[in-house]
Amino acid sequence: MGAKDDLAAMAVLLGDDDALRKILALVCEQTQMGFAAVARVTDDRWIACQVLDKIEFGLDPGDELEVKTTICDDIRACGEAVIIDSVIDDPKWRKHHTPQMYGFESYASLPVYLDDRSFFGTLCAIDPEPRQISGQQVITALRGFAGQVGSIMSARIREQARAATAA
Repeated sequence: MGAKDDLAAMAVLLGDDDALRKILALVCEQTQMGFAAVARVTDDRWIACQVLDKIEFGLDPGDELEVKTTICDDIRACGEAVIIDSVIDDPKWRKHHTPQMYGFESYASLPVYLDDRSFFGTLCAIDPEPRQISGQQVITALRGFAGQVGSIMSARIREQARAATAA
C-alpha cells in the first residue's frame, strides 16, 4: 500500500469511533446543519475520517475532496475557524469558489489539534440553507467539540502506535 493509501486507511481507522459519531450528532443539533465531518487535512489531502450526512452530500469515511477546493485548506494554513451564517449575505464568501462548487449556504469549520499541538484536520459542518451559527454560544460549543475531537484522535493515534509496536 502506498503512502497516500496508508494515510486514507489510517484516517478511516482513526475515525471509526462512537464518541466521534456522538460529537457529529451534537454538532448537527447545535448548528441545525445537516452535514458534519471530521477531516484529516494535509497540505495536499482532505480525507473524511467520520461523517454524519443528513442532506445527502454524498461523502463517506475515506472519501476525499481536492484539498485546494476546500475552505479547510485555508484553515490548515491560518489555524483560524471559519463560520458563515449565510454565504449569499457575506461579501467575503458570496463569490468564493468553494460554496459555489459544493452548494452550501452555511458553513462552520474549526481546526483540530492533537495533544502535541500539531494540526490534524478540521471539524466541519455545512448546510444548503442559511443557519445562525455565528453566535458566541454556538461558537463556544463548536470549539469545545473540536477540542474533544483532538483529544480523541490523539488517544486513537497512541492506541494504533501501541498496537503496531505489539504486533
